[in-house]
Amino acid sequence: MTTTTYTARAIPPRALKELRATDDAGRPAAPFTDPEGDAPLRCCLRRSEPGERIALVSYAPLRRWAAQTDVTPGAYDEVGPVFIHAEECEGPAGDVLPFTGAHRTVRRYSAQGHILGGRLVEEPAAFEEALTEAFDDPAVALIHVRAVEYGCFLYEVRRGFEEGRGFAGGRD
Repeated sequence: MTTTTYTARAIPPRALKELRATDDAGRPAAPFTDPEGDAPLRCCLRRSEPGERIALVSYAPLRRWAAQTDVTPGAYDEVGPVFIHAEECEGPAGDVLPFTGAHRTVRRYSAQGHILGGRLVEEPAAFEEALTEAFDDPAVALIHVRAVEYGCFLYEVRRGFEEGRGFAGGRD
């Protein structure tokens, strides 16, 4: 059996620096101490620990990707809430796809920034299959993994190892 490797991409350091000052909705970040923990952090792709300083900011992942690739996402440009560390952190430190232990949407985008469809993933074991299915379509340039319960962006996935860490399998 061949295992495909995908790259889960946390929010890049440059974007994090900007978001820690002013988020993608134009609001200043408002850091707070997380009393309970368990917030899905998009800076390091893990859950927060009780007592960590975090911020809930608005993030426009497709808008930022489109600006780098010189395309216009048009109506597909979404701004939504994400948790990040209030200060710079180490970034991802695992070797598996994070946040796969709950229902997720695997949303596909073209190189022009247009949505090509998506798939609901209800079981962690089906995650690899959903990514493989998406990338079997040569028109798919990137994938956004989103939480079903709130629709929040969790991370971006691209083919193979690129800058950042490559992940395989699942964890939460």
